[in-house]
Amino acid sequence: MTWDAEHLRTLAAIVDEGSFEAAARSLHVTASAVSQRIRALEQQVGTVVVQRTRPCRPTAAGEVLVRLAGQVELLGRDATAELGAVAGEQPGGRRRIAVAVNADSLSTWFPAALAGLPDDVLVDLRREDQDLSAQLLREGTVTAAVTAERRAVQGCRVRALGAMRYRALAAPAFRDAWFGRATDAAAFAQAPAVAFNRADALQHGFVRRLAGSVPVLPVHYAPEQGAFVALLRAGLGWGMVPEQAAAPALADGSLVEVAPGKVLDVPLYWQHWALRTPTLDDLTERVLVAARVLRR
Repeated sequence: MTWDAEHLRTLAAIVDEGSFEAAARSLHVTASAVSQRIRALEQQVGTVVVQRTRPCRPTAAGEVLVRLAGQVELLGRDATAELGAVAGEQPGGRRRIAVAVNADSLSTWFPAALAGLPDDVLVDLRREDQDLSAQLLREGTVTAAVTAERRAVQGCRVRALGAMRYRALAAPAFRDAWFGRATDAAAFAQAPAVAFNRADALQHGFVRRLAGSVPVLPVHYAPEQGAFVALLRAGLGWGMVPEQAAAPALADGSLVEVAPGKVLDVPLYWQHWALRTPTLDDLTERVLVAARVLRR
């Protein structure tokens, strides 16, 4: 079956932008043209490829085609760059690659993977929880992801990165007030916790490992790494902080461990499309090198 590149690009734009109208603006065409292309694509496939919701979401068939659209674009851009190199031309166009990364990796080890990135490569980083980032791969909206998903997403390869180590931290006065006698399930049921967002299960995972059961936790939400640590320092609650990010606060005494010596290790994996291109191969090698700090 032969696929129309414009139809595939239009579907990818709808999923990326969230609506037919926004996709039309990004593609510099009319909304009517976008609708016509999608109807033609659905007639060719024989099924619906995008859910007309807010935001628009790809169906199972649509996920396959969005991934195909991204692969075609990446292959085309890499081929253009290689042909230019063969001809002795200076790089003209730029290659863009979308990657899903969890917030804690973004704030610690992952930026090192992008140091010295070729000038003609642009990255589109999508911040997503490590337990959810694989869904973006399934939808085809990212080329690669740092994820907690060990099983390879269909059409993808997976490489183990190591484990992100977390420590449960709190301000000294908070720790003494709430955990002065014990760090059991009953204490955690009363002491306010701080989580990144509602998808952040690290606090619950730590309590389960430490206490054997998970009570209902009272939780504050702070969806930004700097604010998260600031709220812990202010004594608002306790929370799980990456070991690499925790070091300065532990050194100056503004934060202490709720349960000294107890840690939570979260295995991370690099999943990417099962596609060999210079851009993707180079990024993968960079990520594997940067992730050495996760391997103990």
